[in-house]
Amino acid sequence: MATEKVLLLDTTLRDGEQSAGIGMTGQEKMEIARQLQRMQVDIIEAGFAASSPGDFEAVSNIAKEVKGPIIASLARAVANDVDQAWRSVEHSERPRIHVFLSSSEIHQMHQLRKNREEVMEMAVTMVERAKGYCDDVEFSPMDATRTNPEYLFQMLSEVIKAGATTINIADTVGYAIPSSAGFGQLLKDVQANVPGIENVVLSVHCHNDLGLAVANSLIAVEFGARQVEGCINGIGERAGNASLEEIIMGLDTRKDHFGVEINADTTQIYGASRMVSRITGMAVQSNKAIVGENAFRHASGIHQDGVIKNRSTYEVMQPERVGVPGNTLVLGKLSGRAGLQSRLEDLGYALSREDMTKVFESFKELADKKREVTDRDLEILMDEEKRTATEPISYTLDHVQFSGGDQDIATATVRLIGPDQKSATDASTGNGPVDAVCNAIDRVIGCECELVDFKVQAVTEGMDSMGSVTIRIESAGKTYTGRGADTDIIVASGKAYLSAVNRMLAADEESNIPAVGTTPD
Repeated sequence: MATEKVLLLDTTLRDGEQSAGIGMTGQEKMEIARQLQRMQVDIIEAGFAASSPGDFEAVSNIAKEVKGPIIASLARAVANDVDQAWRSVEHSERPRIHVFLSSSEIHQMHQLRKNREEVMEMAVTMVERAKGYCDDVEFSPMDATRTNPEYLFQMLSEVIKAGATTINIADTVGYAIPSSAGFGQLLKDVQANVPGIENVVLSVHCHNDLGLAVANSLIAVEFGARQVEGCINGIGERAGNASLEEIIMGLDTRKDHFGVEINADTTQIYGASRMVSRITGMAVQSNKAIVGENAFRHASGIHQDGVIKNRSTYEVMQPERVGVPGNTLVLGKLSGRAGLQSRLEDLGYALSREDMTKVFESFKELADKKREVTDRDLEILMDEEKRTATEPISYTLDHVQFSGGDQDIATATVRLIGPDQKSATDASTGNGPVDAVCNAIDRVIGCECELVDFKVQAVTEGMDSMGSVTIRIESAGKTYTGRGADTDIIVASGKAYLSAVNRMLAADEESNIPAVGTTPD
């Protein structure tokens, strides 16, 4: 008997982007989509096309360029959303429209303000409309786990008749309990009471409000779900979505228990995690399962002794299985181009001769500041190279000088290179070095914005550690994220702030995004 397959739907670019403070550019979404392609997920939910012209363009570009996975766009159960969803994915080799609509009484009463009959009609009509565009239609009853079961069964039965090919049971507020009498029983009841359910794919979409999203997703597989949805690093609205890498490794490591197959290339997981963390500015906690810094580190003497003798004593999976580099080669200022290129290739970076020349120059600058350059330093170095190559650049930071401390007034002087390649210098005071640098940058550019979030993270150990800074600014009700890294945390802060300001300036000047309802060239 053939082993059944579980499909993996990644919604990092849609539900993941709903994390507070995250705003990805179209280029960043494409970068993540290509990594998901390498990771061999089955479906990429590329966005919510009707939500904005920028998201429409991002979904459309991914649909045109990313081959292999199904490319889906989310749509509310309204005609314009369904139409925009189709126009955004129609160029994909494998397009999907994903229609969702609230099914619980609390949502219908307080959010939709419609009665059950009206909601039922909306669901059926919009699934039919989506089906008129493409064969692959997913339907999600939002807040399904708090919905009256009989009403849920009826809604699912009707949308299957209307043409839905995937039925997605959404635990929208993380309410389900992972047990045979909880979420498992609901899935059993759906399969027993919905005519036609045997002819479609049964899917689950779990949120983490009670910390149970992955557990609910895995028990759903035990009870017949054959599509599971999640996000890289578990990012998403409120407490986030089910962590896709944890689901993948749960199914992969415990094949003996679940007895299912997945398509995912697990060796691409670590790279995907680092990429999403870099682009979103959301750090991965050290003790995070699968991809955390400490996931394969052993501090206890007893554990170390066991691992030295046989890694399987305290590791249920090998770090190489999820793409964690197997060894660490420390480079320094005397290291040559060949050594650097070899290590970068081990870390999964393939560079052209021209790109390698640029990276080698940056590496030498870093090596002059640090006695040893580790793998994590190289990852940050590559992240900086990618960031500067892909994000809008109006101004670059050429020089930072800071003075003041203790009882003195903090003063910073910055020199920027502008769009015309001319330099401009100005100085400002502040209530600290970072505030002073940001104020000085504002004076040079002549902009006004509010710094709403500042995060700094030491990338490696030691006094000469690289520092990674994420800054969020707000202007005219919109939020922009910037990132920067350097051995000098003040310089890193200036880079991050200027990155966010450049994005704000690019958004202000943007005038070539097509209107919603048109297809980008």
